[in-house]
Amino acid sequence: MDKLVRATAKQGQVRIFAAITTDLVNEGVVMHSCLPTASAAFGRMLTAGTLMGTMLKAKQDSLTLQIDGGGKAGGIVVTAHADSSVKGYIADPNVDLPANKLGKLDVGGAVGTDGYLRVIRDMGLKEPYVGQVPIQTGEIGDDLAYYYTVSEQTPSAVGLGVLVDTDMSIKASGGFIIQMMPDADEFLADMITYRLEEIPSITEFIEKGMSIEEILEFIFEDMELKILQDIKPTYKCDCSRERVEKALISIGRKDLEEIYNDEKTEELKCHFCNKNYEFNHEDIGKLIKEAN
Repeated sequence: MDKLVRATAKQGQVRIFAAITTDLVNEGVVMHSCLPTASAAFGRMLTAGTLMGTMLKAKQDSLTLQIDGGGKAGGIVVTAHADSSVKGYIADPNVDLPANKLGKLDVGGAVGTDGYLRVIRDMGLKEPYVGQVPIQTGEIGDDLAYYYTVSEQTPSAVGLGVLVDTDMSIKASGGFIIQMMPDADEFLADMITYRLEEIPSITEFIEKGMSIEEILEFIFEDMELKILQDIKPTYKCDCSRERVEKALISIGRKDLEEIYNDEKTEELKCHFCNKNYEFNHEDIGKLIKEAN
């Protein structure tokens, strides 16, 4: 079962966000009909989004994570909230590349490195906070670690993994973000880095049936691990007919009248969940009255 935990280690010198997201990612890739390499890239972004969303302070705040390195996958976008819910889309879900040199799904090749990773935080202010860094590897985890170090001056280790089964379902998915606090001992950071380099990938742990708590206890053995919160991450799209109506009204009366005069049914699809919303001639007429 999917679970996200927030924890600390070494008396608060380290803060940790970690999650198993197998069900969530499986729902997302099925919804978007992703092939294996696209599934791995999209799944990593969904996992990163739900981890980062948990860092938001207010329920109404949202975080949008974007990556587009010019690769065949095109842009990948996810939006997350403080309740650990996330939604997203990948421009080309049909990407499936040969394995990379390590024999793994070539996420870096699908994403590409000619572009930027962007983090947009909407905290209800006049303008959202936008941070961006050049893509380093396209593997997403490395790029997020670079973002935190350069853009937010917070040394971080980011691990993201998606294991795709032979039937293209998600066998295991999860990730972690481990951050050193400003007053943390430098030796402690070196020790954690060494441990992360020596341990198996997070998907190997999940495939063995380990819980997220057990995985963290393994990594932070003898480091006074303290679990502060656990929550179930979910794939949740908040689209509605009312929102789509507002979007149509926003295009302006002139464009709406052109649609109305064509007397055709207008069909709009949500990028995040692929749900279709149909507006017939009469519906468009009502929207024109509202636009007035």
